[in-house]
Amino acid sequence: MMYSRKRRRPVAEINVVPYIDVMLVLLIIFMITAPLITQGVHVDLPQASAEPLSRDSETPLVASVAADGSYYLTVGDSKDESLSLEEVMTLVAAHLAVAPQTPIMVNGDGSVPYKSIINLMVVLKQAGAQSVGLMTRNPEK
Repeated sequence: MMYSRKRRRPVAEINVVPYIDVMLVLLIIFMITAPLITQGVHVDLPQASAEPLSRDSETPLVASVAADGSYYLTVGDSKDESLSLEEVMTLVAAHLAVAPQTPIMVNGDGSVPYKSIINLMVVLKQAGAQSVGLMTRNPEK
């Protein structure tokens, strides 16, 4: 038997198991801390002018929350009586079944709790609204 003079060197291999363990630990740490970071952020919202809807667009549905917390639904210039959230959802769903491209805007009194606006927006989404806009007043006026 002949042996070759060349010696085989061991091939350097990286053991990736410890790196995978470290990666999984970091993933768990980020998953736990990410929700805690976003919940505690206080935001000072900027004031900005918004472009008005074009005159060519369809007449929007305007869902309003009055200062006393009552809900209204307005189409164009029509004025309606106070509605419950369930009635708003039913009327919006019926209107969107006929005209699905109708823009929907939320108009809320400045003294209304934020929760009332969010509840209204959730109801509008449940009724089938693809997007919901917020009405603003120009800060210069």
